[in-house]
Amino acid sequence: MPLSKLKKSPKRLLKTVKKNWPEVILVVFAFCFSWWLMWHTFDYKDGQMLIAAKVWSDFAANIPLIRSFSWGKNWPPEYPLFPGEPIRYHFLFYFLAGMLEKIGLPLNWALNLPSILGFFGLLIIIYSLTKLIFTKKSVALLAVIFFLLNSSLSFLEFFRQHPLSLNTLSEIVSNRNFPSFGPYDGKVISAFWSLNIYTNQRHLGVSYFFVIFIIYLLLKSIKEEKNLKPWQILLVGFLFGIMPFFHKVAFLMTGLILFLFFLFFAKLRRPILIIGLIAAILATPQIFYQMGGNFGGVSFRPCYLITYPLTIKTFFYYWLQNLGVSLVLIPTGFWLANKLAKKVFLAVLPLFLIGNLFQFSPEIAANHKFFNLFIIVGNMFSAFAIWWVWQKKFLGKIIAPVLVFLMTFSGIVDFFPIKNDIIYAIDDAPKNPDILWIKQNTPSDAVFLNSSFLYHPASLGGRKIFLGWPYFPWSAGYDTWKREKIMRNIYENKNPQEICRLLKENKIDYFTVEDISNDPNLPKVESWFFQDNFKYSFKDPKSGMQIYSVKDNCR
Repeated sequence: MPLSKLKKSPKRLLKTVKKNWPEVILVVFAFCFSWWLMWHTFDYKDGQMLIAAKVWSDFAANIPLIRSFSWGKNWPPEYPLFPGEPIRYHFLFYFLAGMLEKIGLPLNWALNLPSILGFFGLLIIIYSLTKLIFTKKSVALLAVIFFLLNSSLSFLEFFRQHPLSLNTLSEIVSNRNFPSFGPYDGKVISAFWSLNIYTNQRHLGVSYFFVIFIIYLLLKSIKEEKNLKPWQILLVGFLFGIMPFFHKVAFLMTGLILFLFFLFFAKLRRPILIIGLIAAILATPQIFYQMGGNFGGVSFRPCYLITYPLTIKTFFYYWLQNLGVSLVLIPTGFWLANKLAKKVFLAVLPLFLIGNLFQFSPEIAANHKFFNLFIIVGNMFSAFAIWWVWQKKFLGKIIAPVLVFLMTFSGIVDFFPIKNDIIYAIDDAPKNPDILWIKQNTPSDAVFLNSSFLYHPASLGGRKIFLGWPYFPWSAGYDTWKREKIMRNIYENKNPQEICRLLKENKIDYFTVEDISNDPNLPKVESWFFQDNFKYSFKDPKSGMQIYSVKDNCR
């Protein structure tokens, strides 16, 4: 580059920053907020995992999955909480985190770094797609804000619990509990609209980024009246093709959107065919690998989480509670939108319909993934509707801020339980001698019969456990009832020969014994019996954990 141009570059950069300062602020905010959100909910210090209470449950499955790749041997991949069968859970994000830890990154960096980049990318692509469709920076900025702060009516539930008073502001800021967390607390408004879903399911933000990025590239070629470049077609085909291992529902949603784009946009038909061919080559073996399970495929299941009799009235009441004013603003924005935007909305609308009509996994609540993506795009139309209202002179200047308040207040209330969440500390190796012994003295592909479920030392040490907390493998389609029966039969048996037969028959390499008498979810384990009839390989005098080798005891 000539010296004269090099000297001008800083001036041009400064001029660009001044011209686009709102977008520069957005990028900086998006990165800093993503960084804070992920590190706030998971960290690692002084040999301890620091896990926020609201991600405690999901991380009991996520961390064993990561460790099965970083400290264990898990290829071809099996679910480390239900070994012996091909994995049926989309694992690729956690495989990446495992590989990062394997090459030397600390666990917190290995998990948080891709989480941050995924969530940051999602915020930026939401802004970019909205700006592309509606050509208004203000609309795009509103779409990002509406994504971060949900529009449900959960703030009304908060006021039922905390009546309006002079202390309301301090009660909001100091709040530690979500006002509504349906269906798990029996309330109507679901748990899936706050940022909690993205801190728990770290792969979700990246998956949605892939989907919206694909939409963005295709629409950009339409807007600019340019053909997609070969590298762009290959990139989209690759991203689409790896989705079954990255996120199965994202793969399904992307396929549906691309099919409708094929119908709506004649200029995209040829590249979509090529993209589909590339994706089919990559995705087919992944789909076949994950097939199976005790769940009988797709079933007709109308009304999602509506537990009361399904009528038009109850349906609209449920979604009014969960979408708030978006229930009106989304169709209003669609009615006001340009032709291109309307086609985008019609391509995404089936996600809302499918989520309300069909069940794809043993747990109907898992359909939230359809609604989350629909709401992301729907927020773009809500933002456009509010921008349109703002243009209406004096009355619009009054109504628009009220609508923004209603679109964001529940999200503000839901933010503070995440910010104020308590942190649990779990000892990791070498601080936890049980994990350290397992890591150093057992084969990396060993299978443990576990005497407890959550955060078992074997699963934190990268080994597979016979049956993790049953909800996790059950929701992925595994037959947990059969395995739980075997587990109880082994631990409650008083015949050493029969115990050995069952251990060998189920390809178990080690089993643990500990005091779990206070947990009704677990078998009754009597330590004295196993100490009298088997020889343990390791015993922790502090925790009382005993580890037995099947090979050494069942010759």
